[in-house]
Amino acid sequence: MKRIVVTGIGAVTPFGGTFESSCSSAFSSISGIGQVTRFDAKELGKRVVAEVKNFDRSAYFSDKDMLRSDPFAQYAVVSAFMAILDSGLISEFIKVKDLSSAITPKFKSNFVDYIKSGGVIIGSSRGGITSIEKSLKNNRRLSPYLMPSTTVSSAASMTAQMLEIKGYCLGISNACASGANAIGEAYRLLKSGYQGPVLAGGAEAPICRLCFDGYGSAGALSKGHDSTSSRPFDVSRDGFVLGEGACVLVLEEYEAALKRGVKIYGEIIGYGNSSDAFHQTKPDPEGEARTISLALDDAKIKPEVVDYISAHAASTKLGDKAEAEAIRRVFGNKAANIFVSAVKSMTGHMLSASGAFEAGVTLMSLKHGIITPTINLKNIDPDCRLNHITKPMKSDIKTAISNSFGFGGVNAVLVFKKV
Repeated sequence: MKRIVVTGIGAVTPFGGTFESSCSSAFSSISGIGQVTRFDAKELGKRVVAEVKNFDRSAYFSDKDMLRSDPFAQYAVVSAFMAILDSGLISEFIKVKDLSSAITPKFKSNFVDYIKSGGVIIGSSRGGITSIEKSLKNNRRLSPYLMPSTTVSSAASMTAQMLEIKGYCLGISNACASGANAIGEAYRLLKSGYQGPVLAGGAEAPICRLCFDGYGSAGALSKGHDSTSSRPFDVSRDGFVLGEGACVLVLEEYEAALKRGVKIYGEIIGYGNSSDAFHQTKPDPEGEARTISLALDDAKIKPEVVDYISAHAASTKLGDKAEAEAIRRVFGNKAANIFVSAVKSMTGHMLSASGAFEAGVTLMSLKHGIITPTINLKNIDPDCRLNHITKPMKSDIKTAISNSFGFGGVNAVLVFKKV
């Protein structure tokens, strides 16, 4: 039986430009939420978002690449660069002049064929919506690169192009579950016999007026004005804070990782994917519970084995209540003892990138025995009572799940094990 592990992680988040710095902030209860700077929001008042800050695109891309690609794809490429460097498959990136790309990877000689025959699966909910909005505002002729650069698949294809990966390539759009789905599908691909490695994750750049107004019209956004506006499970929660970023994981077979002698963050042992088949925006506890059970069945473990749950917990009234009920349905009395926390209390909702980043943080929790907290949780909603962790906590957890749920009732759950 093939065992699938994670050997590299890269991220660009509202916390910072690396996975390591982002995790450090999450483990320290630091919020990445602040005022809108990406577009003119004067008439909206002091509304908040979770923006990627101090992202130097020119350090990675040529001027042409920056013009011909959307920020969501750029976030994905940079996260993939860092993940594959973290995995030990390349030694460094070299600055190159007068080429279409600003940098090129320096492959380790033993792994050139291994990398180039690998795969890339990256999810996104909104794709290149920032570039689409920008183009619609311009009176100039539309760029011939507008269509190819704004497709959901452009994050995966651009990553493959810049890393010279010529194997399996797939873009996934499954609402906010897309990033977790990408990791789950990569896990299944490797389990089925694909040699790997596979880079998988999620990327989003939705901080634009179109997304802000669109989610606002749906009643999904918080009306808060400060960093405490994302309050998962709190009785005063009033919607999510829109965020952006990307996170990419390197998945490969356990034996391959052992042969390379690299660090292993943890093992993926289960994946569940299902539809509520219920409503376009209202979540269904039954569907979410079914997905958790499917993931546990795939992992061949009993509910009582789970020590920790990284909750989807976007901070919406209906969503948090449905997830809490789903957890209680699956785990019964055991739910009172399972640690639960919500990273979105600090990052806001990065859409597909949240599922991928939360998977990465869960792996770090398993590896280092530290659980991230749910901040801003002052008064727990009686309908959301679980074993919430509100301060960073040390615990030798061994098995964890990460939930991701999206509009349309699409659900993805990943199960991780400490190695």
